[in-house]
Amino acid sequence: MDEPERLDLRSHDLSEGRKQELLRLFPEIRTEGGKIDLERLKSALGETIDVGKERYGMNWPGKADCFKAIQSPSLGTLRPCPEESVNFDTTQNLILEGDNLEVLKLLQKAYLGKVKMIYIDPPYNTGNDFIYPDNYTESLQTYLEYTGQVDAQGKKFNTNTETDGRFHSKWLTMMYSRVYVARNMLQDDGVFFISTDDHEVDNLRKICDEILGEENFMAQIGVINNLKGRNDRKNVATCHEYLLVYGKTLEAELLGIPLSDEQRAEYKYTDENGEKYSLRDLRKRGRPDRREDRPNMFFPIYFNLKTKRCSLERSSKDDVEILPKRGDESDGRWRWGKDRVGQNLTILEPRYSKKNDRWDIDHRIYLRFAVASQINGEDDLDEDEEPAERTSKSKSFWMGGEFSTDVGRREFKTLVPEAEYDYPKSVSFLKRCLQLGLSAGDLVMDFFAGSGTTAQAVLEMNKGDDGDRKFILVQLPEPTGQDDYHTISDICRGRVGRAIKKLNAEDESKLPLADGQKQDRGFRVFKLAESNFKAWNADVPTGDVDALKQQLELHINHIRESRTPEDILYEILLKSGFQLTTPIEKLTIEDRTVFSAAQGALFICLERNLTLELIRAIADKKPERVVCLDEGFAGNDQLKANAVQIFKTKGVTSFKTV
Repeated sequence: MDEPERLDLRSHDLSEGRKQELLRLFPEIRTEGGKIDLERLKSALGETIDVGKERYGMNWPGKADCFKAIQSPSLGTLRPCPEESVNFDTTQNLILEGDNLEVLKLLQKAYLGKVKMIYIDPPYNTGNDFIYPDNYTESLQTYLEYTGQVDAQGKKFNTNTETDGRFHSKWLTMMYSRVYVARNMLQDDGVFFISTDDHEVDNLRKICDEILGEENFMAQIGVINNLKGRNDRKNVATCHEYLLVYGKTLEAELLGIPLSDEQRAEYKYTDENGEKYSLRDLRKRGRPDRREDRPNMFFPIYFNLKTKRCSLERSSKDDVEILPKRGDESDGRWRWGKDRVGQNLTILEPRYSKKNDRWDIDHRIYLRFAVASQINGEDDLDEDEEPAERTSKSKSFWMGGEFSTDVGRREFKTLVPEAEYDYPKSVSFLKRCLQLGLSAGDLVMDFFAGSGTTAQAVLEMNKGDDGDRKFILVQLPEPTGQDDYHTISDICRGRVGRAIKKLNAEDESKLPLADGQKQDRGFRVFKLAESNFKAWNADVPTGDVDALKQQLELHINHIRESRTPEDILYEILLKSGFQLTTPIEKLTIEDRTVFSAAQGALFICLERNLTLELIRAIADKKPERVVCLDEGFAGNDQLKANAVQIFKTKGVTSFKTV
């Protein structure tokens, strides 16, 4: 008899994904049953295999537990909380409450390779930091006990003190698993930013080199965030922190940052079209600047004194030959090759030095430019697009009062004066990070969200340039001991909500956008919990009749009490690989409710009383995929078999039950 597939309620299996990728690259290593033959893999890789016992690398007690955590799928779910959200039905932004490792696992199927930038500000391991649990065999259970969702068994999250014998190891174990799982969510050209300080920066770089790849290291930026210096150190008053930046692959590139007023002032010339530009010497300065360094970049350029135009060929007695001569009159070289010079002759400006009796050449650098104009002076913009303004490359240290912790604290207290939060990052600091890593329509994730500065920075940047950047925040409900805000996740939601109100109030006096569209100023709240579906306990001894009977009774109705259709809907959606912000339409078919996700890509029917007429009516809508509750068939195997055939006939590619 035909049976529908069962929907896999586990999170994405990372180790299985890696295994399948290996089998795709090296099909010859496959053994019977789809397993991997390590000896064949060694042969396929040849001399790249290191068989020695002593290797350079990072190791610590408990590192093996990281891989247990990584490879153990989550059986949790994320329950929607519309009442704590802002514009739940329309927003594309998320604030997720829960243990970030569990949440990251649950997001894998839907957000794999979808995030452009990750920024995190994890605990610095100063001796008082709140550290996530390292009992990875029961991470979800520990979280549920910690948050009071199940009866406590004495397991608590706590601080990592310097007197602990595994002080550094516990922190590294926590960080390794989270960075490892989060990496999979980045696009191939995605970037990873991590704030840290002297306590663990060396260790953090080593684990990032291992997970993200030493070749993908981009920068270790010093951030001056306290010019007075902190006097908590014995010998030197610390006034800086660090920002580590990695790309996921070599495809990743950092964007530029806006020009300062001083830099903009350098664009003091105006062309015939009113565009601002500056001039830069076409001759290469600084090593390697000799002719013998790049012989193909030594050639004459001719300037006609009458027409005031440049060319690569002499055509008139009025042409002046200009060569790239160094200060000592020896042969130098141009910055560009002959082809590029030929494509950019119109932006060359020769100048004569009477003192030295010689000609040199400058080329124009425009303040605003089209994408292709950086290369060859052409304009490849669409008719309705404006040229982009030039940006500058980030320096390896950031210094400015706007990055200070005092500014971050004032910004926080301005929005949430009744709450307390230690060392919030400044909005300007987060904006600088976002400028480097995020384009106007990209998605950023922060899974140590704290007070929610990342979200405020995204919202303010969108207001500034009408962008549509989106955010996902994840924060543990760590207790604060405060009356109004019981947990840090409460503080996070409160701050972001007030930032939205502030931006909306500022816009009230302004005219609406010409197209009538409003910016996305909202967020959907979801909270980590046990799956809506009771899992079968495979560890029950087969000889224990009472235990087996109890398991069977639990699965007469395997949906947990007090769970709503929306709870179930979003778990099915997420574990079917659809994002939590996927558009959902509520349909009425044969007097029953059916949810249509992503414009019919997935139909979800949560009815407990399925009929043949309903099955046929759903199939007639020709969705790509269908998920129904197994109990909806009420043990009618014939109806279930008919449903399989009906959906197959109508072209439904996947029919599953849960």
